[in-house]
Order: sequence, then C-alpha cells, then structure tokens
Amino acid sequence: MTKEFKRRAVQLYKSGIKNQSEVARIIAKEEGVFPTRQFIRKIQHAIHNSQGIIDECERVGIDVDNVKRFWHKSKHYSIEVVGEKKEFNYNDFREDFISEISKWSPNYKTIVREPINDAHCLVFDPADIHIGKLCSSFETGEDYNQQIAVQRVRDGLNGIIQKSHGWNIDKIIFVAGNDILHTDNPRRTTTNGTPQDTDGMWYENFLTAKKLLVEIIETLVQIADVEVVYNPSNHDYMSGFMLLDSITSWFRNNENVTFKADMSHRKYSVYGKNLIGTTHMDGAKIQDLPMLMAHEASEHWHNCKHRYILGHHVHHKSGKDYMSVNVETLRSPSGTDSWHHKSGYQHAPVAVEAFIFHPKHGQIARLTHLF
Repeated sequence: MTKEFKRRAVQLYKSGIKNQSEVARIIAKEEGVFPTRQFIRKIQHAIHNSQGIIDECERVGIDVDNVKRFWHKSKHYSIEVVGEKKEFNYNDFREDFISEISKWSPNYKTIVREPINDAHCLVFDPADIHIGKLCSSFETGEDYNQQIAVQRVRDGLNGIIQKSHGWNIDKIIFVAGNDILHTDNPRRTTTNGTPQDTDGMWYENFLTAKKLLVEIIETLVQIADVEVVYNPSNHDYMSGFMLLDSITSWFRNNENVTFKADMSHRKYSVYGKNLIGTTHMDGAKIQDLPMLMAHEASEHWHNCKHRYILGHHVHHKSGKDYMSVNVETLRSPSGTDSWHHKSGYQHAPVAVEAFIFHPKHGQIARLTHLF
C-alpha cells in the first residue's frame, strides 16, 4: 500500500470516521478499486499503527499532518514536527535568559575610585582548579577533593592579595575557566569522553564552582575594577561556558566588573603598553601563539611594547621568549589523580600564581602562593 493511501486513511480516521472498514470502502471508492478483504486489512493495519500518535496529537494540539517522525514507549511519545528551521542565535538566547533571571541578580553599589599614582595591574590566574577531581593519598600520596580545591583557591587568593600590598593596583584581570570543573556530564567524563575519578555530583561541583567564582570576584572588586577573562578548556568545554555565563548574569548590575566570556580560545587584554593573552593551550601549538596574537590582536600589537601569553593545561611551569612575546604556562593548585600518578606526571610545585604589570615597564613581578 502506498504512503498516499495510508495518509488518506489517517485523515479520514482523524475526521471522525472511526469505523476502519468504512474508511477502507471510502478509499477504495475514491481510487476505483474493489475493497477486497486484504485491502481492508491493510487499511486497518495502517490506522492501528497510527491511532496512538493521532490521539496523542489531538491531546497536545499538534496537527498530525505536520508530524515528521515520532518515537514512543508504551504511552509516552516524542514527536518531531515539520516546521521552519531557525538558526540558533546565541545573543537572542542570552538576552532571554538574562531577562528571565534578572530578578535574581544582586544589585551592587557602584564603587567610585580615586585616581592612583604609579598604578599597576594585578593578573590573578588560579589555573586548572578541577573542582570534582578525586585524589587519594593511599595511591598517589596526596588527597584532593571538592573541599580541598575550594580551600586552596581561597588560601591562594588571600595569599596573593597579601603579597600584592606593595603595589598600587588600579585594575585586576581575573583569568577564569581553564578546567575549573573536572567533568562535563553526568557520566563523569571530560567533554571528549575520558573517564575521571570524581568527588561529588556534577551539579554539586557546578554550584560549588559558581559560589567560588562569585566569592573571588566580590573580594577582588574591593581592591580595583575587575576584568574577568574566560578560557574554554578540554575538561569542561560546555559546563565551563555555562558556568561563566551564569556568573556574567550574576554581576550584570555591577559597574565595576566586566567580562570577556565568549567562546574564543584565545583572548587578549590591554593594560598600558602591555598586551596580555590567555589561552588554555590545549589547541594551537605553543610556537604558533605569538603569530596568532599578532593577527588576532593586530589593533593593539604596534602600541604594546610588552607582549605576554599565559597558558594553562599542563599544570607545571615553563616559559620561553619568542622574539617580543613571552609565553609561559602556569602551575595548578589541583592534586594528582590515579592516572597522572601512574604515568609519572606529578611532583611539580602546586600553587596559585599572579602577576604584577606596570603600564609602561611591563611585567615587573610574579606572585606565587605554594601549597
């Protein structure tokens, strides 16, 4: 039986002719064929297979003619409807999202700051926190879990603030993202599906990370205006973005906090004669980063004598000058899990790092809080 016959049978049934034999006779008359017993059985079979979806469409108000395909288990249906395809627009989605949650956004009083003589910029960069990572001292020689991760970053933040007292700070760049979350789904894997040893449920880790980021920003903004820079990363490519977007919405009413929270893998900030790039460093080759900076931040390249790229991902310190661009990787406060211990990737100093930049003379100090 052709699809046209089946579709016509469904239309007649939907119109109110519930007697399936009568439906078969009407179709046979329309097509000029004899309503044999076999023809009637095929019509009845077509209606029987479609009856459930017809009734479900009537129940939820969907025109059955617009059904492209459907799936069902018992009495539960999932229906795909033919319609105009619309391209996803992130900006529209974000505006709708912010509008919905705006009533939950705190109202922050704008801090009016006096001009500072001999000002400096503090770059605070707690790299690769991995909230949700589980390390056992029984196997690896050290413990690490959700609570330890948060406490280390808090201690690192307070230690960096204490160490920065010798400089007048008029701007803070807070580098966020970079595997702040250890996994990206309920299956306890990274974005690409690599299984991880984990502590806590995914939603607990998300909320813990959210609370920690709010705490960091609220602390830093008491010192100077804060620019939050987000680097997408391989452990939490999706959830990390959602986390930073929720933080952006949280501080939407704070005039002293700005964000660079899009999905670009390399981001650039300018402070005086300093061009400061950040990236997770799980993508482009390290030797290509200076040339990428020259292209992607070309409007700032000539005016910035001092050029830096801060990388993450490897959890240890390395650095090299590529002509006028200094590229270095940062240490991490996170512990060593089973796989890294087995592979011998451990014993690098565990730390939170920060940097002091002079607007004319470039990076003049690095601050390290060791654990």
